[in-house]
Amino acid sequence: MKKIKFSLVLFIFLLIVIAGCSSNQNSTVEPRPENSSESELTSESDIDYPTKPIKMIVSYGAGGGTDTGARLLAPILEEKLGAPVVIENKPGAAGWIGWQELVNANPDGYTLGFVNAPAIIAGYLNPSTGINEDLDSFTHIISHVNDAGVIAVRADDNRFNTIEELIEYAKGNELTINANGVGTENHVTILEMNEQLGTQFSTVQFTGAAESLTSVLGGHVDVLLAKVGEVNSSQEEGGLKVLATMIPTRVPQLPDVPTFKETIGSDIEFYSLRTIAGPKGLDPKIVSILQDALEEAFAEPGHIQKMTEMGLNIDGTKGEDLVEVLKNEEEKMLNVKSVLGWK
Repeated sequence: MKKIKFSLVLFIFLLIVIAGCSSNQNSTVEPRPENSSESELTSESDIDYPTKPIKMIVSYGAGGGTDTGARLLAPILEEKLGAPVVIENKPGAAGWIGWQELVNANPDGYTLGFVNAPAIIAGYLNPSTGINEDLDSFTHIISHVNDAGVIAVRADDNRFNTIEELIEYAKGNELTINANGVGTENHVTILEMNEQLGTQFSTVQFTGAAESLTSVLGGHVDVLLAKVGEVNSSQEEGGLKVLATMIPTRVPQLPDVPTFKETIGSDIEFYSLRTIAGPKGLDPKIVSILQDALEEAFAEPGHIQKMTEMGLNIDGTKGEDLVEVLKNEEEKMLNVKSVLGWK
C-alpha cells in the first residue's frame, strides 16, 4: 500500500514538473529578429551632424553663375543646418580641379561641392583629358537649379517667326549656329538635331555665351542656342526673338514661349543642372539631413525670387532620381561620341 501511495505521489510530482516546464517554454519571449528589432531602428538624430564648418567647392571662378548661386544659397543653408557653410572656388580644367578635390575628400559630410552637368560628363568621356573618375565617383545629393536652354534668332530675321519654320528651313538649307566648345551641352544638342531631325546646322565655335550672342546680334551667325538668363535682356530690348525653350515645360521667365517638345514633338533637350554632391561613400543619414536642409533652403521665397531673376529655376531632383537624370545625360553624350571624335 505504501508503495502504491509513493508511486502516486511521484507520478503527481512528475506531472507538476512537466506542466511547469511546458509553461516556461510557452511563456519564453522569442528574441527579436535583427532586422526588425529596435536595435536597428536608427534616425537622423543618431548622428551628431554637422558640428563644424562645411566646405562647399565651386569648380568655377568667383562671380560666375555657379558661384553667385552658391553664395546666395550658403547663408540660408547655414541657418537650416546650424553650421557655417564656406564657399571655396577651385577653377580650372573645365571644372575638374574642384571636382577632383571633391572626389578625393573624406566622405564625412564636411566637404561638398557643386557639380555642373552635362559639363562634368563631357570632361571624363573625352579621352584626351585622361580623367578616370565618372558619375559613380560621387554621392549625388540634390539638384539646386535647372538652367533652361532656348533657341533664338535675331528679332529682324523675318525668315523665322516660329520654331517650326526654323526647323523646316534647316532641313533643306544650311544655317550657322553657335556652340561654346566641343562637347558642350549646346554642341551636343546641335548634333542631336542634325541626326534626329535631319537639319543642316553648321556649328561655329565660340569661347562663351557673350561672344555667341554678339555674333548672332551682329548678323554673323544665324541661330543662337543659349540659356534663359543669357538672352532675357536682349529679348526684352528687342534684339532677339526666342522661338522655343528646350526643356519639357515652359519656363516662368518666358511664359509665352512654347517648348521644343510641344511644337516639334521631339524629346531633344538643352539645359544644364547645378547639383550638389559629396564624395563617394557619404553616409545615407548625412545625405538625408542635407537633403532636408537643402529642400527647406530652396523653398525660401527670397531665394526662389533671386534664382528666377538670374534666369534659373529651382529643381530639387534628388537621390536615385537625380542619378537617373545624370545617367540619361551620359547616354545622350555617348550616342554622339563618335561624331565628337572621342574614340
